[in-house]
Amino acid sequence: MNAEQQIIVALDVPDVESAIALVDRLPQVGFWKVGLELFTSSGPTILELLKSRQKRIFLDLKFDDIPNTVAGACRAAARYGVDLLTIHATAGRDALKAATEAVQVGASQTGVEPPKLIAITLLTSISSRQLAFDLKIPLELPEYILEMALMAQEVGLDGAVCSPQEVLQLRQTCGNDFLLVCPGVRPTWADKVDQKRSLTPVQAIQAGADYLVIGRPITAAAEPNLAWKRISEELTTVA
Repeated sequence: MNAEQQIIVALDVPDVESAIALVDRLPQVGFWKVGLELFTSSGPTILELLKSRQKRIFLDLKFDDIPNTVAGACRAAARYGVDLLTIHATAGRDALKAATEAVQVGASQTGVEPPKLIAITLLTSISSRQLAFDLKIPLELPEYILEMALMAQEVGLDGAVCSPQEVLQLRQTCGNDFLLVCPGVRPTWADKVDQKRSLTPVQAIQAGADYLVIGRPITAAAEPNLAWKRISEELTTVA
């Protein structure tokens, strides 16, 4: 996988018209993330449009519900032929197991490849202090994230979403076949905004990330094409 294939650009826009305008403005981007806002406003229309342009899709809906409901949602999402799909590890072992089975069923119903199912370990907007004081979780943040990733791996998920700061530990513990997807990646020249646990793209890839999810540093840049090119060129320096 070359450097450009490791970048997933976040289509964090409110409607399908804005999304397509951005996709058309960045034709060199091959992998797009569709999240809650865009999918809620556009439904599968945006997925069909991306597929018609031969784009890969990260459907980031972060399912978190009882096992039966999670299974139904994953079965439906798998029919779209997306490449990556997310579920919160906090849904629990039973829901994760149901999800892994459901994506196989959904994909087979429409004759597409099942998506890689990726567990959300902990949102990158949450700090160690918030984990302890707001969520009342008594583990240290890296330990908690490792426990969530290991549970997901044991159940049969394909990978995990984590901040770049946890990638090295997860890569060493979970091995090379476990996909690690990192949002919260910020080049040195970009504003960190609401990301609490961030690294640069180069640092994240060096630590062992498979994919980087990058939104505003590219999409909100004055010249998105130049921002994309700058990040891609920085990543080609990684040995």
